[in-house]
Amino acid sequence: MKILIVSPAPRDSTLGNATTARRWEQDFLDLGHQAQILPRWEGEPCDLLLALHARKSHASVKAFARACPELPLVVALTGTDLYLDLPDNVEARESLVLADRLVLLQEHGRGFLPEDERAKARVILQSALPPARVPRKSGEAFDVCVLAHLRAVKDPFLAAEAAGLVPEASRIRILHAGMAIDEGFAERAAREMEENPRYHWLGELDAEAAKERLAASHVLAVTSRMEGGANVVSEAVVSEVPVLSTRISGSLGVLGEDYPGFYPVGDAQALADLLLRAEQEEGFVAELLGAVANLRPALQPQAEREAWGRLFSEIEAGKE
Repeated sequence: MKILIVSPAPRDSTLGNATTARRWEQDFLDLGHQAQILPRWEGEPCDLLLALHARKSHASVKAFARACPELPLVVALTGTDLYLDLPDNVEARESLVLADRLVLLQEHGRGFLPEDERAKARVILQSALPPARVPRKSGEAFDVCVLAHLRAVKDPFLAAEAAGLVPEASRIRILHAGMAIDEGFAERAAREMEENPRYHWLGELDAEAAKERLAASHVLAVTSRMEGGANVVSEAVVSEVPVLSTRISGSLGVLGEDYPGFYPVGDAQALADLLLRAEQEEGFVAELLGAVANLRPALQPQAEREAWGRLFSEIEAGKE
């Protein structure tokens, strides 16, 4: 098939949705299809349209459904769709109605869909590979990796706040990689580094450097208030780096409801307590890694490609 992927984020962007679109494009090529990423659909011929983001891609979804009603239309839902837009945004909800299939990045998101649309949903977990070069972990510091752009929804300074609550003897060091997106956050990060010797903002890293930084860390801290299904969690799991995450739907759907590394959204003290446990208790680290050991095969690139292959076969069979 010729598959067009509508992704509102610029193709070369380091934002999560753009990274996801590029990975899917390669998956489709590996499956033997033609694939191309576009910012919007403007009548280009194809056999299937995949729209990433129900609200932001609504104009393309509506135009395609109207012009090509006989062709399959798939809408992939982001965290913004699920947790902000769907309750009240008419365009986002219409995109769901018009779609033949919906793609979720984790199972927990299904409960946020309108009941009438849940049967259309298929879960495709985001895959990841460890870095080609796995650096050695520091023996002097207990490195906590934060891989997130500096945006309010990521609560990017929560780990820095938590680091300020640990005892002086702790070796905890926060290494934060990400681009400052929200206004004033670059200045805030610089100020935080001056005032908090445990916090280091590394700025934006390229994809491979970010994976190396993660693999060299002792723990990944996910501080987000909302995620559709963060790929960095997949990267941590396949690199065997323990994850400490806010108890949000996007992480629950990947790590599982009973995962022992969750803490309440915005709770710096709870995160500090978990960081100290990870630093001081080898048994806790083993528990965190053991809880996701069976998940690793499902996060391999082959598993993600096969999931897309099954969806395409299902769509093709439905046309017969």
